[in-house]
This record gives sequence, structure tokens and C-alpha cells, in this order.
Amino acid sequence: MDAAALADLALDIAREAGALARRRRAEGVAIAATKSALADIVTEADREVETLIRARLDEARPDDGFLGEESGAERGTSGITWVVDPIDGTVNYAYGMPHYAVSIAAVEGEPEPSAWSWLVGVVHNPAVGETFTATRGEGAFLDGQRIAVSEVGAAGALLATGFGYDPATHAGDLARLARVMPLARDIRRAGAASLDLAYVAAGRLDGYFERGLHPWDHAAGALLVEEAGGVVSGLPGGRPGRAMTVAASVSLHARLLDAIGE
Repeated sequence: MDAAALADLALDIAREAGALARRRRAEGVAIAATKSALADIVTEADREVETLIRARLDEARPDDGFLGEESGAERGTSGITWVVDPIDGTVNYAYGMPHYAVSIAAVEGEPEPSAWSWLVGVVHNPAVGETFTATRGEGAFLDGQRIAVSEVGAAGALLATGFGYDPATHAGDLARLARVMPLARDIRRAGAASLDLAYVAAGRLDGYFERGLHPWDHAAGALLVEEAGGVVSGLPGGRPGRAMTVAASVSLHARLLDAIGE
């Protein structure tokens, strides 16, 4: 297995997919459907971008598996699975906010987070032209420059979080936020989990926590954080996922888990 080749492929496809997403955004966004709730939308561009990514992967690596937000899971025979969010931050994208990303990860194993090992992660924001990349054991990078997680100063941690689309979950999310606030100098809620994780990896955020993430939300970003020297887990410390995803430096991660679990 050539991880460098997987990384190069993911990077090339992410940039091509990002260019398509940006063109479609400039042309105007059409809402194709809603998903889990009225506010949880999918655009025609989401579907088109995922179709492009899947076609490019099929051409280059037809034996690999695939897990995408829009088209579901398909097992392969090579032992490699690609985990894709074609446009993470769809609501931002629909509103014209330049905070969305193409997220592509290659993992070893089946399309199930509890069973795979991260190999490659790419998070590309086409609106601002930034690309975060990581290969297992090789570090994390922003446009070719090595990045690292931050350590929290005396003023407290700059933290990010998110809230689910189902109004029934908001009270619990807000209660969790209240428990975490004593650790925080401030809170950000930017609306794209892959970029939140990439920003933790780059030290732009000190930590991030959110309930309800799907595998494609965190697959690439989790590797970025780990390769940047941080820790990503679920609650109470297992794999990131639907119950909880927590990312930060080693010392802050433990404090976040304690606060969230109180």
C-alpha cells in the first residue's frame, strides 16, 4: 500500500471537486431536498460533486470501497475505503458563506468507523483556497506547511461546537455547552465539522466538541488532529461518532471530556 499515492490522489480529486463546488456556488444554489430535518438540506451541487469524486476514485482505484454522505456505502475488495463529504457545511454553502469544504479520507478496513484505521485525510476549502492534508505517521500540513495543535493559555481555550438539526436535541446541546464554558475564553460555531477539526490541527482553535457527527464529517479531520499532535475521541473516550466527537491537545482533551461528562 502506497500511502503517498493515496494522499496525492485525494488531494488532486479534492481540488477538482472544490473547483466544481465553487463554480456551482457562483452560478446559484438549488436546494435538492431535506434530510433529517427541515433545516438539514442537500443541494444539487452536493450530489454533483460527490458523483465527480466517486467517478475519479472508480477510475483510479476500482477495487476500493466507498462511503459518501449522498450515495451511501459500498464495500470494496482492496481493503481501502474512501470516506467522502462532498460539501461539508452545506447550509453555509447555500447562504454564500465561504466556510465549507470538500472532505476526503482513505481508511484501511470496512466502511465502519469502529473498524477502520486512518491512512489519509484531505480537507479543502475552495472558497478561500486552503488545503489541509495528513498521512498517517507523516504529520499534518496546511498548504505544505507543517501544523500543530495549540496549548491553552491563561485566558482559557478557544472552543468550537455545533448543534444538531433536530430541535429536540438543542436543550441537551446547550446544557453541555454550559458545562464546558468555564474552560473557554470564547466559543465558535462555524458550521462545518471538517474545518473545525482542521482548525484544531492548525492551532486556530484549541478544541472542538460536537454530538451527532456522521463518519464523513470527521474521517479526514480526525487524522489531521492526530497527526498534528492532538487527540480525537468519542465519549467516554472511544472512537469519534454520533454520541460525541472531542478534539484538542492532550491536556485540554482530558479536561473537555471531564466537563462534557459531568
